[in-house]
Amino acid sequence: MIPLTLFWIYPMIYSFYLSLTDWDYMSLDYNFIGLENYIDLFTSSAFFSVLIKTLYFCIGVVFPSVLGGLLLALLLNSNEKGMGLYRTFIFSPWITPMVAVAIVWSWIFEPRMGFANFLLESVNLPGLGWTSSTDWAMPAVIIVTVWKGLGWSMIFYLNALRRVPANLYEAASLDGATGLKKFLYVTIPLVSPTSLFLIIITTIDSLQAYDQIQILTQGGPAGSTRTILYMYYQTAFEEFNVGKATAVATVLLIITGLLSLMQFILSKRWVHYD
Repeated sequence: MIPLTLFWIYPMIYSFYLSLTDWDYMSLDYNFIGLENYIDLFTSSAFFSVLIKTLYFCIGVVFPSVLGGLLLALLLNSNEKGMGLYRTFIFSPWITPMVAVAIVWSWIFEPRMGFANFLLESVNLPGLGWTSSTDWAMPAVIIVTVWKGLGWSMIFYLNALRRVPANLYEAASLDGATGLKKFLYVTIPLVSPTSLFLIIITTIDSLQAYDQIQILTQGGPAGSTRTILYMYYQTAFEEFNVGKATAVATVLLIITGLLSLMQFILSKRWVHYD
């Protein structure tokens, strides 16, 4: 309890207290202003614009990551020679630091000399602005995030698929079920606890995305990739408005806590197979 109190409970309580002040991160003196920072946030169109962009980012990351992980697991769920190597290659981006991944992708997305536009132009498609375009900057960040997380989702689904009882597939075959029906009525229901877990955890990770945004776009262009965590960073360390920044962090903490509570409640509705 001592380290838990020192490094989690006390900082969280003190952070909430700072959100009720106008501390500028530099001076020793500050004023207690109550809920003014929260009122400013929830009456600001800029904050709701950030929430919409965060929702866009989360949806763009979560569903491709979860569905892509399931498809990869289905493709690689066998003991044939070489499958372990394929699984290793696909999982390897997850253990690579996001900063390194984002730097490599920043070269790929370079509008004039990048590999992404080279591929598009090789099939007679126009090159895109990618991270320098307000329309394509967020999709570019989403692509990087999904690419890094696919292998992580795949590993969870591989474990879930191996825990599905084989006799259920045999019973479905005896009843005349096709491969598609087996997938829809046997596989999908029995891996649904894993799907729920991945959806919640990937959403929480998306809310906390920072490295790839900082490296690729710095929240731009024109704020098109400014998510709630990046807003916290800019408010605290560029605008030096720590009171408002900790209010943003508190809102993010509440959202994350609600998602975790949702996972805890909904997970009780699924049966886990050992």
